[in-house]
Amino acid sequence: MWTSGRMSNAKSWLGLGMSLYFWGLMDLTTTVLSGTPTPPGKLEAFLSDKPQSHSRTKRSWVWNQFFVLEEYTGTDPLYVGKLHSDMDRGDGSIKYILSGEGAGVVFTIDDTTGDIHAIQRLDREERAQYTLRAQALDRRTGRPTEPESEFIIKIQDINDNEPKFLDGPYVATVPEMSPVGTSVIQVTATDADDPTYGNSARVMYSILQGQPYFSVDSKTGVIRTALMNMDREAKEYYEVIIQAKDMGGQLGGLAGTTTVNITLSDVNDNPPRFPQKHYQMSVLESAPVSSTVGRVFAKDLDEGINAEMKYTIVDGDGADAFDINTDPNFQVGIITVKKPLSFETKKSYTLKVEGANPHLEMRFLNLGPFQDTTTVHISVEDVDEPPVFEPGFYFVEVPEDVAIGTTIQIISAKDPDVTNNSIRYSIDRSSDPGRFFYVDITTGALMTARPLDREEFSWHNITVLAMEMNNPSQVGSVPVTIKVLDVNDNAPKFPRFYEAFVCENAKAGQLIQTVSAVDQDDPRNGQHFYYSLAPEAANNPNFTVRDNQDNTARILTRRSGFRQQEQSVFYLPILISDNGQPVLSSTGTLTIQVCSCDDNGHVLSCSPEAYMLPVRLSRGALIAILACIFVLLVLVLLILSMRRHRKQPYIIDDEENIHENIVRYDDEGGGEEDTEAFDIAAMWNPREAQAGGASKTRQDMLPEIESLSRYVPQTCAVNSTVHSYVLAKLYEADMDLWAAPFDSLQTYMFEGDGSVAGSLSSLQSATSDSEQSFDFLTDWGPRFRKLAELYGASEGPAPLW
Repeated sequence: MWTSGRMSNAKSWLGLGMSLYFWGLMDLTTTVLSGTPTPPGKLEAFLSDKPQSHSRTKRSWVWNQFFVLEEYTGTDPLYVGKLHSDMDRGDGSIKYILSGEGAGVVFTIDDTTGDIHAIQRLDREERAQYTLRAQALDRRTGRPTEPESEFIIKIQDINDNEPKFLDGPYVATVPEMSPVGTSVIQVTATDADDPTYGNSARVMYSILQGQPYFSVDSKTGVIRTALMNMDREAKEYYEVIIQAKDMGGQLGGLAGTTTVNITLSDVNDNPPRFPQKHYQMSVLESAPVSSTVGRVFAKDLDEGINAEMKYTIVDGDGADAFDINTDPNFQVGIITVKKPLSFETKKSYTLKVEGANPHLEMRFLNLGPFQDTTTVHISVEDVDEPPVFEPGFYFVEVPEDVAIGTTIQIISAKDPDVTNNSIRYSIDRSSDPGRFFYVDITTGALMTARPLDREEFSWHNITVLAMEMNNPSQVGSVPVTIKVLDVNDNAPKFPRFYEAFVCENAKAGQLIQTVSAVDQDDPRNGQHFYYSLAPEAANNPNFTVRDNQDNTARILTRRSGFRQQEQSVFYLPILISDNGQPVLSSTGTLTIQVCSCDDNGHVLSCSPEAYMLPVRLSRGALIAILACIFVLLVLVLLILSMRRHRKQPYIIDDEENIHENIVRYDDEGGGEEDTEAFDIAAMWNPREAQAGGASKTRQDMLPEIESLSRYVPQTCAVNSTVHSYVLAKLYEADMDLWAAPFDSLQTYMFEGDGSVAGSLSSLQSATSDSEQSFDFLTDWGPRFRKLAELYGASEGPAPLW
């Protein structure tokens, strides 16, 4: 039989007794508590689940749960209890084994005596109980002498945890001026101790800091206002410290604290007030509309939406000239110009401005009124203003055939200042680049300066300027729109070249073409054209014109029997007239070809040569013709190739070389023997070289720009100076779309020899240009006569570059 016990632990034995009472065996409880051995018969009856008439295996365990206090702080292992089997004779033959939760780690057992000890510090908040199993073995055989049984060790709680505010610190807001008892926030503290055992987890709340403004409910932790009329403008932030104490708040209980930061939110309990009852401001009379004059400010101790202001002008003689708006960021009133001001008309204004809160709270209306007024005096300062046009816009209509110098409008401006200075008129030339108009400087009469053409420019938008004579910096302007009215000055004409055909088998009265016309004029009643044959073709026997009365006309045949062999093309002149005043007309020509057609009118051929060709050519004839053409092409190519490789003669008759012209080229080559550098034939006869096509170009480099000789007249070479020659070069560079967009310099590092003129280069010359003499050019003959006249025989001053 097993017994378990801990004589020193009365609560453990009390638990055992309660367990036995639960089974209705209180007679056994008395025996166990007294320590008297239980009769085997009674123990057997206690452990049996069946009537005694039945036999079952004897179970010798006397079993219950153990209790042990947490947080043991001694140095020796804590004794928990003792296990004992009635089969243990005390000779050490029984071995006790402990298994289960915490066995060997938290709890140990003496395998000989059965004493259980706790070897670690126990914490009920970490684990409230342990379930273990015990077994008694024969030490010699290792066989169990008793069946394995399970028991529980419960950790008994002590007050070792203070209340904690898990959500602290707290932040709360309550409106200012709230009534007493207004709920602010609820705080909650938790205690980790066992709430079912004593008062260890029974928490009470109290306020340590924050009185007399706030209070806390001791049981619920609800914080409420405790003082009336708390004003945010006086004090906005409060720090409240709340304590939570266990053991029902009794002495010796553990306590925890938290901080509650309470902010008073604003309400509209302060009316706005202007710190100034009078404002003095000034503004220039030239200030544009919507420009700022000044600012007024009504102070409000509230904030946010409760401090929003709305400013209005409620009275004064300047309500029409000025306006006021509220700046939403700074809550100030901005006074602006509402309409143009004039010092000469009115020099000062007075405004009465009101500032009011748009958002009111009914319970605070007794603190009002929530509005205030102030007076603003505004002085207008005089400035020198530019001339003003009256009216501020001109619209003029003028016919396009108006004579030059005709006055089409009188432009008028005046000085708005008291001095009334004189005005001078002009036209902004950027608005009239074509200079079609002119304005009289003193009278402002706008006149035409060039002929007007509605078909070129139907509208002109110019700007007329007016300037004070005493102060030219004061300039006024006015836009003038001029509409050019149409005059019938353009005759109608064909919009394109008309070409028609007539079939040889055409009949009389057959339509061959419909024509129309265009007119650049734009008459008010619309355009209407009239078509007829020109007077020289009025009796044309072949064709006639029928006016369709819709600005188009039909061309009809008058006869049949057209033949290409007789006449292949007809030119029909058609007279086109408009309905303008005066009537204008023009003659357009319709080209009509005679063609051969099939029975359905489809053109087969319009060439009369087709009738002159043989009807059929054999295949052999065609091959012979193609062969002849091929041979001719080969001969032509051969001749051209030989001519390209043949050298040109260098010496010709002197009489054929006398030309009064100068050939200019941009490179200096190797003389007359350098045939690759320049085509010498161009110097013999430049006109023939230009007429024959492009001159021979150098193969080893590309010229930077083409020769200017074709742009320079021959008379220019005789009488012009170097300045005109440079202008010609500039003209060529400007007109050449493919020229490089930069200036370049080509340097030739060689100079040929063999020329009868010798070297013309000054690169190796030791003398300056002023020291050189060109008189030797007169000895070179007529080919250099012009050079001699330009350089050697010139007696006038040097040309200016």
